[in-house]
Order: sequence, then structure tokens, then C-alpha cells
Amino acid sequence: MSDTPASVEDWFDEASGHVALGELPEAIALYRRCVGQQPDFFEGWHALGMALLRNGEIKEAIGAGMMATTLQPNDLLAWTALSQMYVANKQIAEAEDAKGKARILSLGGKVVK
Repeated sequence: MSDTPASVEDWFDEASGHVALGELPEAIALYRRCVGQQPDFFEGWHALGMALLRNGEIKEAIGAGMMATTLQPNDLLAWTALSQMYVANKQIAEAEDAKGKARILSLGGKVVK
């Protein structure tokens, strides 16, 4: 992480680079900075959730995934990711619900009209 002023997009890009290198703690810290600075940053919440999941921080991943689906309730990938997070936490009913929403979206429907 650099100490020079950066935009949320710069932090996001830097975080994504860390993910590509397998440096999940560094990526997570930057994604957290992104959503701390811009709480309605869907891509930041989604990426944070996926990085947390890969890092084994499942409950926190679910929280980030829920934020992503709250911000963009008709995003197919967000619901698919949230389903994966629930499966990892052995919350099968919740995983099936999220998977069902993803299925609706994959067929061209809407979760929220």
C-alpha cells in the first residue's frame, strides 16, 4: 500500500493486483479501504467478499456478499458468490435461496423490479 493519496479506483486496481499474486491479506486491506471511503461501491464489496472467502474468512465474506446484493440486487454474479459463501459456511437453506435468485436472473428475470 502506498501512502500517497489515491482514489478508490486506484486502491481497487492495486487490490486486484494483490489478488492475482495470491496476496490476499494485502488485497483485503485495500478493498476494505475502498468500501470504507465509498460505502456504495458495489465492485469493492463484491471483490472484498470473494477475497475474504478465498482467505477463509467466511462470516466476513458473507457480510460483504450481502452488501453487494443489497447494492445491486439484480446482479447474477453477486448472488452466485453469496451462494458459494453460504455453502462454505454450511448454511444450505440460505445458499439455495441465493442460488435461486441467481437462477431467476440467469433466465432474464429480476429479483427486485
